[in-house]
Amino acid sequence: MNTMLRKSVLGIAGLAFTGGVFAGPIAVHAAEPVHSTKPVAVSVQGAQSKIDLNDEQTANAKAIIAATKKAGLPERAAVISIATSLQESKLENLGHLGDRNDHDSLGLFQQRPSSGWGTPEQITDPEYSTLAFLKGLKQVDGWDKMPLTEAAQTVQVSAYPDAYAQWEQQAADIVAHNWNS
Repeated sequence: MNTMLRKSVLGIAGLAFTGGVFAGPIAVHAAEPVHSTKPVAVSVQGAQSKIDLNDEQTANAKAIIAATKKAGLPERAAVISIATSLQESKLENLGHLGDRNDHDSLGLFQQRPSSGWGTPEQITDPEYSTLAFLKGLKQVDGWDKMPLTEAAQTVQVSAYPDAYAQWEQQAADIVAHNWNS
Protein backbone atom coordinates (compact mmCIF):
# COMPACT_ATOMS: atom_id res chain seq x y z
CA MET A 1 0.00 0.00 0.00
CA ASN A 2 1.49 3.34 -0.92
CA THR A 3 2.02 6.04 1.69
CA MET A 4 -0.68 8.38 0.43
CA LEU A 5 -3.34 5.67 0.37
CA ARG A 6 -2.32 4.49 3.87
CA LYS A 7 -2.56 8.04 5.25
CA SER A 8 -6.00 8.44 3.68
CA VAL A 9 -7.27 5.17 5.15
CA LEU A 10 -5.81 6.00 8.57
CA GLY A 11 -7.27 9.52 8.39
CA ILE A 12 -10.74 8.20 7.62
CA ALA A 13 -10.46 5.58 10.35
CA GLY A 14 -9.38 8.28 12.80
CA LEU A 15 -12.35 10.47 11.88
CA ALA A 16 -14.72 7.52 12.23
CA PHE A 17 -13.27 6.69 15.67
CA THR A 18 -13.45 10.30 16.82
CA GLY A 19 -17.02 10.61 15.55
CA GLY A 20 -17.94 7.43 17.39
CA VAL A 21 -16.41 8.64 20.64
CA PHE A 22 -18.30 11.91 20.55
CA ALA A 23 -21.53 10.70 18.94
CA GLY A 24 -21.69 7.44 20.89
CA PRO A 25 -23.16 8.94 24.08
CA ILE A 26 -25.63 10.96 22.01
CA ALA A 27 -26.71 7.89 20.05
CA VAL A 28 -27.11 5.85 23.24
CA HIS A 29 -29.17 8.63 24.81
CA ALA A 30 -31.30 8.97 21.67
CA ALA A 31 -32.03 5.24 21.74
CA GLU A 32 -33.43 5.43 25.28
CA PRO A 33 -37.22 5.34 25.38
CA VAL A 34 -38.92 8.63 25.98
CA HIS A 35 -41.74 8.41 28.51
CA SER A 36 -44.36 10.98 27.78
CA THR A 37 -47.29 11.82 30.00
CA LYS A 38 -49.35 12.77 26.95
CA PRO A 39 -50.85 10.20 24.61
CA VAL A 40 -49.25 9.93 21.23
CA ALA A 41 -51.64 11.41 18.70
CA VAL A 42 -50.82 10.66 15.09
CA SER A 43 -52.77 13.69 13.92
CA VAL A 44 -56.20 14.92 14.80
CA GLN A 45 -58.33 14.77 11.67
CA GLY A 46 -61.08 17.21 10.81
CA ALA A 47 -63.54 19.07 13.00
CA GLN A 48 -63.68 17.84 16.56
CA SER A 49 -66.75 17.08 18.66
CA LYS A 50 -66.96 17.28 22.42
CA ILE A 51 -69.57 16.34 24.98
CA ASP A 52 -69.77 16.96 28.71
CA LEU A 53 -69.41 13.67 30.57
CA ASN A 54 -71.59 12.63 33.48
CA ASP A 55 -70.36 10.38 36.30
CA GLU A 56 -71.32 7.17 34.47
CA GLN A 57 -69.49 8.21 31.29
CA THR A 58 -66.42 9.24 33.28
CA ALA A 59 -66.44 5.89 35.11
CA ASN A 60 -66.67 4.08 31.77
CA ALA A 61 -63.74 6.08 30.38
CA LYS A 62 -61.71 5.15 33.46
CA ALA A 63 -62.71 1.49 33.01
CA ILE A 64 -61.45 1.63 29.41
CA ILE A 65 -58.15 3.10 30.59
CA ALA A 66 -57.82 0.42 33.31
CA ALA A 67 -58.51 -2.36 30.81
CA THR A 68 -55.96 -0.88 28.39
CA LYS A 69 -53.34 -0.92 31.14
CA LYS A 70 -54.35 -4.48 32.06
CA ALA A 71 -53.78 -5.47 28.43
CA GLY A 72 -50.30 -3.91 28.64
CA LEU A 73 -51.01 -1.44 25.86
CA PRO A 74 -49.92 2.20 25.66
CA GLU A 75 -51.96 5.38 26.00
CA ARG A 76 -52.56 5.52 22.24
CA ALA A 77 -54.65 2.33 22.51
CA ALA A 78 -56.76 3.98 25.23
CA VAL A 79 -57.24 7.07 23.05
CA ILE A 80 -58.45 4.92 20.14
CA SER A 81 -60.71 2.91 22.47
CA ILE A 82 -62.29 5.96 24.10
CA ALA A 83 -62.78 7.75 20.78
CA THR A 84 -64.44 4.61 19.43
CA SER A 85 -66.73 4.39 22.45
CA LEU A 86 -67.56 8.09 22.21
CA GLN A 87 -68.70 7.52 18.64
CA GLU A 88 -70.51 4.24 19.25
CA SER A 89 -72.29 5.01 22.53
CA LYS A 90 -71.12 8.40 23.90
CA LEU A 91 -69.38 6.30 26.59
CA GLU A 92 -72.71 4.91 27.77
CA ASN A 93 -73.01 1.19 28.40
CA LEU A 94 -76.06 0.64 26.22
CA GLY A 95 -78.38 -2.31 26.60
CA HIS A 96 -80.94 -3.34 24.03
CA LEU A 97 -82.56 -0.21 22.60
CA GLY A 98 -85.66 -1.81 21.13
CA ASP A 99 -86.61 -0.38 17.74
CA ARG A 100 -83.73 2.13 17.95
CA ASN A 101 -81.17 -0.68 18.28
CA ASP A 102 -78.67 -1.27 15.49
CA HIS A 103 -79.16 -5.00 15.01
CA ASP A 104 -78.12 -6.62 18.30
CA SER A 105 -75.41 -4.08 19.19
CA LEU A 106 -74.74 -3.57 22.89
CA GLY A 107 -72.39 -1.90 25.34
CA LEU A 108 -69.75 0.80 25.12
CA PHE A 109 -68.52 -0.28 21.69
CA GLN A 110 -71.87 -1.42 20.23
CA GLN A 111 -70.50 -4.93 19.79
CA ARG A 112 -72.80 -7.67 18.52
CA PRO A 113 -73.24 -11.10 20.08
CA SER A 114 -74.24 -12.39 16.63
CA SER A 115 -70.84 -11.26 15.29
CA GLY A 116 -68.91 -13.21 17.90
CA TRP A 117 -67.98 -10.40 20.32
CA GLY A 118 -69.37 -12.34 23.29
CA THR A 119 -72.59 -12.83 25.18
CA PRO A 120 -74.82 -9.84 25.99
CA GLU A 121 -73.61 -10.02 29.59
CA GLN A 122 -69.95 -9.97 28.48
CA ILE A 123 -70.40 -7.19 25.94
CA THR A 124 -72.07 -4.96 28.53
CA ASP A 125 -69.16 -5.46 30.95
CA PRO A 126 -66.83 -2.46 30.34
CA GLU A 127 -63.63 -4.41 31.02
CA TYR A 128 -64.60 -7.35 28.85
CA SER A 129 -65.81 -5.21 25.95
CA THR A 130 -62.68 -3.07 26.07
CA LEU A 131 -60.39 -6.10 26.13
CA ALA A 132 -62.35 -7.56 23.19
CA PHE A 133 -61.92 -4.30 21.27
CA LEU A 134 -58.21 -4.18 22.12
CA LYS A 135 -57.75 -7.79 21.02
CA GLY A 136 -59.07 -6.74 17.61
CA LEU A 137 -56.91 -3.62 17.61
CA LYS A 138 -53.73 -5.59 18.32
CA GLN A 139 -54.42 -7.67 15.20
CA VAL A 140 -54.25 -4.55 13.02
CA ASP A 141 -50.70 -4.19 11.68
CA GLY A 142 -49.36 -0.72 12.47
CA TRP A 143 -52.46 0.38 14.42
CA ASP A 144 -50.31 2.63 16.62
CA LYS A 145 -49.02 4.60 13.65
CA MET A 146 -52.19 4.95 11.57
CA PRO A 147 -54.87 7.59 11.86
CA LEU A 148 -57.25 6.89 14.72
CA THR A 149 -60.29 6.57 12.48
CA GLU A 150 -58.55 3.98 10.30
CA ALA A 151 -57.51 1.87 13.31
CA ALA A 152 -60.99 2.06 14.86
CA GLN A 153 -62.74 1.30 11.58
CA THR A 154 -60.57 -1.75 10.94
CA VAL A 155 -61.79 -3.23 14.23
CA GLN A 156 -65.38 -1.97 14.21
CA VAL A 157 -66.31 -2.18 10.50
CA SER A 158 -68.77 0.69 10.85
CA ALA A 159 -71.13 2.07 8.25
CA TYR A 160 -69.60 5.48 9.09
CA PRO A 161 -65.84 4.83 8.92
CA ASP A 162 -64.71 8.45 9.23
CA ALA A 163 -66.88 9.29 12.25
CA TYR A 164 -64.32 8.19 14.85
CA ALA A 165 -61.90 11.00 14.00
CA GLN A 166 -64.15 13.70 15.48
CA TRP A 167 -63.57 12.34 19.00
CA GLU A 168 -59.77 12.10 18.97
CA GLN A 169 -59.05 15.34 20.84
CA GLN A 170 -61.56 14.67 23.62
CA ALA A 171 -60.34 11.07 23.94
CA ALA A 172 -56.72 12.25 24.13
CA ASP A 173 -57.68 14.81 26.80
CA ILE A 174 -59.52 12.16 28.84
CA VAL A 175 -56.56 9.79 28.68
CA ALA A 176 -54.04 12.53 29.52
CA HIS A 177 -56.13 13.52 32.54
CA ASN A 178 -56.74 9.97 33.84
CA TRP A 179 -53.82 7.76 32.74
CA ASN A 180 -51.74 8.30 35.89
CA SER A 181 -54.59 8.52 38.38
